[in-house]
Amino acid sequence: MKGPGIFLAQFAGNEAPFNSFENMCKWAAGLGYKGVQLPTWVTQLVDLQKLAESQTYADELKGVAQANGLEITELSTHLQGQLVAVHPAYDSMFDGFAPQQYHNNPKARTEWAVQQLKYAAKASRNLGINAHATFSGALLWHTVYPWPQRPAGLVETGFKELANRWLPILNAFDESGVDVCYEIHPGEDLHDGITFERFLEATGNHKRVNLLYDPSHFVLQQLDYLAYIDIYHEFIKMFHVKDAEFNPNGRSGVYGGYQDWVNRPGRFRSLGDGQVDFKSVFSKLAQYNYEGWAVLEWECALKHPEDGAREGAPFIQQHMIRRTERAFDDFASTGSDEAYNRKVLGLE
Repeated sequence: MKGPGIFLAQFAGNEAPFNSFENMCKWAAGLGYKGVQLPTWVTQLVDLQKLAESQTYADELKGVAQANGLEITELSTHLQGQLVAVHPAYDSMFDGFAPQQYHNNPKARTEWAVQQLKYAAKASRNLGINAHATFSGALLWHTVYPWPQRPAGLVETGFKELANRWLPILNAFDESGVDVCYEIHPGEDLHDGITFERFLEATGNHKRVNLLYDPSHFVLQQLDYLAYIDIYHEFIKMFHVKDAEFNPNGRSGVYGGYQDWVNRPGRFRSLGDGQVDFKSVFSKLAQYNYEGWAVLEWECALKHPEDGAREGAPFIQQHMIRRTERAFDDFASTGSDEAYNRKVLGLE
């Protein structure tokens, strides 16, 4: 496992040190981070198309990170990935994820989003990165609760269409040698293990379909986030280290009662302030030889972001496990060969 890294999306802004890639690298390095995950929609940090088309620009961007002792861990297209599939009910709310010229034109907006993902594939290759973070988008989310009753075949049709939209993108990533890691997230059609399996099957088990593991979303929907690692560890190629808590009461539970984040029973917290058992999470990922980055994603409803960022690097560092190269009881080994083993079994 590599780390600690930090996702820059929630910190980027118009004032220093959050207003340029170079400034953010200096800031992150000063907090003890070793890597930065780059949101490709934040234009003051990166020009995605240029990054896809210019190896020189990619080398310059890597050089800025390396000059500060950092690596670019992965690129993210969460907002663009969301726009690959949008139900019309959400059109106006998701228009803000795209440039102004694509507003009120869902077809053009989708085409723009698909092109953005294809740029991201080439950009990742130019940076020498082999994993990419994104969202799946959603056509079925408005039917997540089966009332009114879903028509027979609706779910199958939805995942078939979602797969058809993603297959050209997945093939582009395959050509670049990059895995697409979907963040499993409410509001997306890929929001738990079952929906991931449906999508994987619909894509013909495309080898580039993989996972970004973020336990915070599973706390909020009451899914066993440790068993999830046991089941899906072979697909987990990225890791967001994010905390959360779920405190249901007599007035509100998983659905949240349309309350804001501070008052919802389920809410995100800074690392160590929530309920995620990170000792077990890091242990399981080490058990399965996870080799990617451990990247802080900060989304706390209470704590100041700069405090969360400052606390995040040492928290991740303290939880990272370097795998042992020998068993603890090797000192007591008596050696073995086939003849001796048969003797121990009473076969000689």
